[in-house]
Order: sequence, then structure tokens, then C-alpha cells
Amino acid sequence: MKLLFVSTFPPTKCGIATYTSHLREGMMRSLPLSPAELPVLSVFPDAWTPSGPEIWPLPKHDPDAYLRAADAVNASDVDVVSLQHEFGIFGGEAGRMIIPFLERLKKPVITTLHTVFDRPTPPYSDVLGDIVRLSTRLVVMNRLGIEWITRQYPVSPRAVRYLPHGAPAPLEAPAEALKAKWGVAGRKVVLTFGLLSPGKGIDRFLPAFARVVADVPDAVYIIAGQTHPEVKKAEGEAYRESLVALAERLGIAEHVLLIDRFLDEPELVELLSLADVYVTPYPGLGQITSGTLAYAVGLGRPTLSTPYAYARDLLRNFPDLLVPYGDEAAWAERLGRLLRDDAAREALAARLKAVGAGMRWPRVGARFYALASEIAGRKERIASHG
Repeated sequence: MKLLFVSTFPPTKCGIATYTSHLREGMMRSLPLSPAELPVLSVFPDAWTPSGPEIWPLPKHDPDAYLRAADAVNASDVDVVSLQHEFGIFGGEAGRMIIPFLERLKKPVITTLHTVFDRPTPPYSDVLGDIVRLSTRLVVMNRLGIEWITRQYPVSPRAVRYLPHGAPAPLEAPAEALKAKWGVAGRKVVLTFGLLSPGKGIDRFLPAFARVVADVPDAVYIIAGQTHPEVKKAEGEAYRESLVALAERLGIAEHVLLIDRFLDEPELVELLSLADVYVTPYPGLGQITSGTLAYAVGLGRPTLSTPYAYARDLLRNFPDLLVPYGDEAAWAERLGRLLRDDAAREALAARLKAVGAGMRWPRVGARFYALASEIAGRKERIASHG
């Protein structure tokens, strides 16, 4: 079976591109598949840099290109199309340029929904409704997504499948060796990584961390990642600078390390592997996926998180790891307890590592390919069978 991905793709730097690349590599590692059997229709906003003959271009803002691409796919030997959907990666308002592509397409489509809203509003609700209608199967990375989709649109639960977000395999290197490499030898490391923005909730977490430092003086908080490009465009580095100033006011400047650069995959895995506790103190409780939290749990790292939608699903068997947003006392108590109790932290890591075993990219890739194989040759879309 030939499976075509429609997505952003490296060298584009975005979460969907990274996800698609790893999912595809996972399939090639777990199944006897070649790159030619897993081509990619790569959406690009600016200059096109092909990374292989099996990577086809799709200019993001050219409406005619979407129609030409659909015709080319229809004329090809592609069996199934995997649409990796996020509103911002396609052209037009709320990414609606992908709709004519789907309307013209004659191949079965399995759409992975990276963003689903509990209560969507126009134009997102309309665009998502069309994508649902024009897909053969839907994939979500959060069980809550099945409930949300079937409540909002005329979709049978049988047409929506849950597959976990993938994660890398744990490293063999000891955590202490990695800590020495990153300049935090002998420290208790708390970590957050990802594109920096006020939506990460770090400014509300720092006062809780300051309480922890008073009791765990060897604690250090690593905030890894560049400022989100849209935030940087609007306000420069004001948010990052405000975090530095806050750490100084709290008297913990020497306990906070900001890494202001793009981190590649091996570096991210190293940082996660050396972390004693990973935190996602996000304020937005509707977030339905989080690649960063998936990686942390996939690598078996002790984790604390606000109860946003993805965290509630992924950590559903670990209620003590969910901490209310902005509750300084609760964050300080739970984080301090984890950092002080090495045995409890190691036991938690072992339990989370067992969860992460089912999230390895080869396993997720094999499951996705099997699901795509089920719809090869089918003509119907969700609109035709409800």
C-alpha cells in the first residue's frame, strides 16, 4: 500500500512537520517500507527546499496548487492519503484552502486532527466540519477528542480512532552524565521546553518554584526553547525578559536557566532524560494535544501538569500529577515532595515508562499504517455513512 502524507515536513520547523517525519520513520522502522512507499505532499509557506524525490511541493498560499495537487494524486498510484490537520498550516482563513483539495480528491482519506475544540466557533467550526465530512476516517490523540467530534458533527464513533502521540525511546546514558554535559551536575532539574509564550504559564509557576528552592537549594529550573515567532514578531523578547526579571525579584536567578535557541531532537531527548521532574503549567485547559508532554511521559519522566485536556487523558491513572493552574501552594508542595523523595520519584518514573512503551514511534507507526490499510480502496466518506 502506498500512503501519501499531506503535511508540513522538514526542513520546515513546526510541530506538525516533526510529528509527520517521526510517524513516517516509525513506519519504516517497524515495517518493510521504503521512502517511495510513503511520499509526502509538503506544505511550505516560503522557499521550497526538497529533502528527497518522494517529497512533493504544495505552496501554502496558492489556491490553484491545491487543485493541481489533487489531480496529481488522483492520477498516481497512491492508495490512501494521510492528512495531518492543523488550521494554521494550510492557506486561507482557518486553513480552508485544503477543502477544495479534499473535494476533488478521489482517494480514501485518513485525517489526523491535531487540534479539536470542545466548543468551536466560526470559521474553525465550519472548516473542521467540512474536513470531517470529506474524510474516510479520523484519528485523534486524545480520547476526549472522540466525544467532542461526535457531539459536534454527524459522525459515528466507529469512524474516529484514538492513537497515542508518538515518543522516542529512552536513552541508555545515565542522567548524571547528561547533567554534567549540560552544566547542571549534582542539581535537581525541573524542565519545561517548547516555544516560549505567555500561554506556557511559566510566570505563574516561578513563585511556586521559588518556594521549592527554599527547601531544595540544589534545584534548578531549565526553560528550553526559542520565543514563539508570532510572540516575537508582536512584542520582541518582552516575555522572556519579564521572566528573567521575575526570577531576580524572587531571588532565584541562579536557579533558573533559559536556553534561548532551537533545540534539535537529540538535544530535547537528552534534556528530558536528565530532568528529575517535567512540568507543563499551562493555563489553557482546552489544549487537546501536547507533543512536549507526550515526549516526557513517553520517556518515563516524572511529570506535573495543569489539568488541560491532553494531560487529563494521558495522566488519567495519575491524578496526583495534575495540579490546578496558578495554585502556588499546591505546585510548591507537590514539586517539593517529588524532588525530596528519590525513591518515590524513581517509582513514578518506572510507572510512566510502562505507559510510554506503547508510545514508541515504531509501534504508533505500525498501528497507523494498519488503520490506513483498512480503508485502502474504499470510496465512501464520513458524509455518506454518518
